[in-house]
Amino acid sequence: MPVLTKLDQLIELMAMDLPLFLRYSPGPEADAAHPSVDHESGLQMPGHSANPLRPPSWWTLPTEDWMARRICQYLRKLEEGARPWVLTGEVTSHGPDNEPLLVNVTPIAWLGDELLAEAQQRYTQRMNAGKSSA
Repeated sequence: MPVLTKLDQLIELMAMDLPLFLRYSPGPEADAAHPSVDHESGLQMPGHSANPLRPPSWWTLPTEDWMARRICQYLRKLEEGARPWVLTGEVTSHGPDNEPLLVNVTPIAWLGDELLAEAQQRYTQRMNAGKSSA
């Protein structure tokens, strides 16, 4: 699977006009063995949890800002041994955080360390990173 090293490369993938998602996990091979598990209940879910990469219609900031935010939301998973990768698939249901659960997954690309650093820099410079709604 190719490795994306720049945020622009991730933006270019959007031109494929596929429903693209971001997933943090050990990778497609490890995921093929079983679907995602809800860690609080222990229940197996009917697919792999992922987050949509396409910005919603209300998002008026640059697409790069949306992507950086999406990538940085789950960076803590890197410490748990997960790697970020882009995939497509069919939404079969939604998980406990209303995240799409995918089946018939097709891996697209890994996100490289350079891209993660670029996303993190953009996220902290352009967003109120970590600000709560309270």
